[in-house]
Amino acid sequence: MARQRGMRRRTKKAARQVGYAVVGLGHFAQDAILPAFEHATENSRLVALVSGDPEKARELGERCGVPVFSYERFEECLAMPEVEAVYIALPNTLHAEYAVRAAKAGVHVLCEKPLATTEAECMEMIRACEESDVRLMTAYRLHFEQANLTAVEAVRKGKIGDPRLFSSAFSFQVKAPNIRVERDKGGGVLWDIGVYCVNAARYLFRAEPLEVFAFCDKGQDPRFAEVEEAASVVMRFPEGKLATFTVSFGAEAVATYQLVGTEGTLKVDNAYEYKGEIRWELTSEGKTRKGKVTQRDQIAPELLAFSDCILEGQEPEPSGWEGLADVRIITALYESARTGRSVKLEPFEKPQRPTKEQEEHRPPSETPEYVNVEAPSQ
Repeated sequence: MARQRGMRRRTKKAARQVGYAVVGLGHFAQDAILPAFEHATENSRLVALVSGDPEKARELGERCGVPVFSYERFEECLAMPEVEAVYIALPNTLHAEYAVRAAKAGVHVLCEKPLATTEAECMEMIRACEESDVRLMTAYRLHFEQANLTAVEAVRKGKIGDPRLFSSAFSFQVKAPNIRVERDKGGGVLWDIGVYCVNAARYLFRAEPLEVFAFCDKGQDPRFAEVEEAASVVMRFPEGKLATFTVSFGAEAVATYQLVGTEGTLKVDNAYEYKGEIRWELTSEGKTRKGKVTQRDQIAPELLAFSDCILEGQEPEPSGWEGLADVRIITALYESARTGRSVKLEPFEKPQRPTKEQEEHRPPSETPEYVNVEAPSQ
C-alpha cells in the first residue's frame, strides 16, 4: 500500500522525470496543460499525445516534438516505455474508461475533474489503480494555488473564528457548440463549474456535507436544450455550518466566494479561474487586510506534485477519493433538483485536506496558438 504524500514544499530536484501522455487536446489542454510542462521540468516531461483530430495530431505533435496516437491506438501509446503517466483531459463521460485502461496497463493516472459522472465509475477507477499499484490523482489545481491555500490557512488558524457560512457565485457565458452543454458528454453547470464551489466549501469547512438541496433552471436559450443553464444550491454541514452557491452558463463572468465566521469574514475574488489575478480580503478583529496573487501557472504544480508521488510511492492529495467525495455530492444535487426534495448523504471519511505546505509557485504560461478549438466562453 502506498504511503500518503508528505505535505512539504519542493527542496531538491528529482532524480529523473516522469513521462506523461496527455489524452484529449481540447481548449484547456492546449491553453494550460501542454504549456505547463515547461514549468515542471524538475520531475515531469511530455512524451506523447492522444487525439482523435488529425489536424491537432499533426500540428501539436510537431510543435511539442512527441508522437501522437489516435484513440484507437491508446493501448499502443500506453505500451511505450516512456509513458509512465497519463493526464486525462477528455469529456467527463470518458474519464473512467480511459483511466481504467491506463491503470490496467500499469500507467499512473492524473484525471481532470469531475473524476467521473457516477460514484460507481469513481470506485472503478480507484480500484483499478489500487489493483495495479499505480497512483490516481484528481486534477484540483486550486489545492496548490496560493490565494486559496491562504484562505484555508486563515480559517485553520481561527482568523475568522468558527466558520459558519459559505456563499459563492460562479458564472460565465458559454459559447456554443460546447461539450459543457452536451448531456451525453457529461455536460451541465453543476458538473462543470459547480464542482469548484462544492470543493471549496469542503476544504474551507474541512468537513463533508450531511444534506443538500438544489434548484436547476433554464429558459428558452437554445444553448441549453440538453442541460440546465443555472443552479442554486444549499449544503448543510455538521455543527450548524451552511454553504450556498449559484452557478450559471448564461450570466456575466463571476468567480467569487465569501466565508463568514463568528469573528470575521474572508472573501476571495476570481477564486476559481486560472487566468488573471486572484484577490482576497480578510476582516478580523475589526481590521481588514487585502491582498492579491498575480497570474501563475496552476497546472505545473499539479504535475510536480503528482510526479513526486509516483517517484516516491506516495498517495497524492487530491486523490481519487477526493474526486469521489465531490461526485457523490453533485449526484445528490441533481437528484434533489429532479425530485424537489433535499437529499441526505451517508457519512464519508476524508482524512486528507489541502494545506499551505502544498503551495507551489510557477510563472504564467504564454498563450499558445490554438489548433482547431475555440475558447469555451464569450
